[in-house]
Amino acid sequence: MRMATAIRGALMTAGITGVLACVLTSAAGAYPLRNPQVPLQTGWDNISLQSALNSLGETLNTLTDQLDLQAWNVPSGSASLSLRMEIAGNASSNNIGVYSTSDATPALCLVFPGAAAAGWYATCVFSSGNHLVVSLYDNNNVFQGSTNYSNISSTSFGFYLQGPAGTFYSQDYRNAGGHPQILTYAGTGTNAGKWWECFEDLPYESSDVDFQDAIMLLDSSFLPTPTRNGTWGALKALYR
Repeated sequence: MRMATAIRGALMTAGITGVLACVLTSAAGAYPLRNPQVPLQTGWDNISLQSALNSLGETLNTLTDQLDLQAWNVPSGSASLSLRMEIAGNASSNNIGVYSTSDATPALCLVFPGAAAAGWYATCVFSSGNHLVVSLYDNNNVFQGSTNYSNISSTSFGFYLQGPAGTFYSQDYRNAGGHPQILTYAGTGTNAGKWWECFEDLPYESSDVDFQDAIMLLDSSFLPTPTRNGTWGALKALYR
């Protein structure tokens, strides 16, 4: 009897694990791919985005798995994200944060300052009244401080990178020429259910298009907001 019970328990556990694995594996398939995919190059440092993500334990294909996800929400109100890698001459000057997608000229809410390095992480807690508290920690789990922001909602926000070459947004249409500056991938393996945000810190048309200037990992509390076909006309309409 005990053996039969143990077997049934093992089978149920295996079944639940299998279902969860299928859900996590198919999650990326529920979202559209970029069309067209961005033709990545290897930058001046001879390190490709593919090799960078491979070194972080990923098995995704950087040339074919780019998702068309440009805005986010946090239904639970709390989420964490980490800066996993920076391969850029401007790394110490690049600020990374979030902005409200509903604003024509969005305020920039800093998460990772230029001084942040690989291994630093932050928690983001949204509350009523469009309030956000960002708490920052270094790679040794030492608290670096917290910052309070207002007028940013948990229901639709984007990411930005601001550095010597300009300010770039996760929403393509906010960038010069409507070009992408941040690529999104769904995590695989131990990162299944999480998301990679990969930044280019120079204007697309004059960059090396390597998208490994900063690589950030979002936890599974972040959920994509469907991409809207934004235009400069739509952006200007926000002023009215």
